[in-house]
Amino acid sequence: MEEQNNDIKKVSIMGIIFNLGLLCIKIIAGIISNSQAMIADALNSAGDIFASLMSYIGNKISSKPNDEDHPYGHGKAEYIFSQLIGISMVIASVTMIKNSIVSIIQKQSIDFSFWLVIACIITIITKLSLYLYTRKIYRLNKSILIKSMMEDHRNDVFVTFGTLIGIALSYIGLHFADGVIGVITSIWILKSGIDIFKISYDVLMDTDISKEEKDEIINMAEMVEEVMHVDTIITKPVGVKYLVILKISMDGNYTLFKSHDIGGKLKQDILQKFEDVKDVIIHINPH
Repeated sequence: MEEQNNDIKKVSIMGIIFNLGLLCIKIIAGIISNSQAMIADALNSAGDIFASLMSYIGNKISSKPNDEDHPYGHGKAEYIFSQLIGISMVIASVTMIKNSIVSIIQKQSIDFSFWLVIACIITIITKLSLYLYTRKIYRLNKSILIKSMMEDHRNDVFVTFGTLIGIALSYIGLHFADGVIGVITSIWILKSGIDIFKISYDVLMDTDISKEEKDEIINMAEMVEEVMHVDTIITKPVGVKYLVILKISMDGNYTLFKSHDIGGKLKQDILQKFEDVKDVIIHINPH
């Protein structure tokens, strides 16, 4: 767990530093050339800085150890801060859509500059590198915060590539393309923000573990010779993991010691098999 927290911290700091540099480059190039697509891209970088900052703070809180008020830790902080990231992306995208539509209606044109092209190329290279690095880290720990940043870096590669296309089309006289690309860019960001918000919302609203994992836990319990059948299974999100409450029936003539040993072994087997299960509570009903 400590390694995961260090990974999130490292990815967040890298996101803040690199996105701050990209923000400066984009905003200068966008203002000089009057490019709505580039300005939208710059605002996206500002949102990326906020997202990285929220990831850093969220990780700092979620990594706190268990205490009397939080017996299962502070893991849900990841999802609370992921929601803030999603909301910020939605607000930014709506603003950018409005500005881009206005530029189309007013037939605003951009002043072509090679600085725009250079800004796009720098952004694509930087974001692609960040995406590949973050994806590697995400595959190791499956953190929702790292996933949010990973998808954001990936989206930015396509978004900036679209901006580059808009610049090229404007250069040959299709000035409306800049605003159109700005709208498309904003819609992409809007969708990403909604997706991140939904994932976090589902966890905070105590959605269930996957059906496949639940069925596998039931099968593990039923394969224990002394278990007559599984009565009920309930799962509850606890931070980034799940609490499993399993009710099973066994011979009522078993001693308390024997029933406890059987239940304890089953609990350990489940914990060892499923990385996303934090704890297992087994209730034994006499049959």
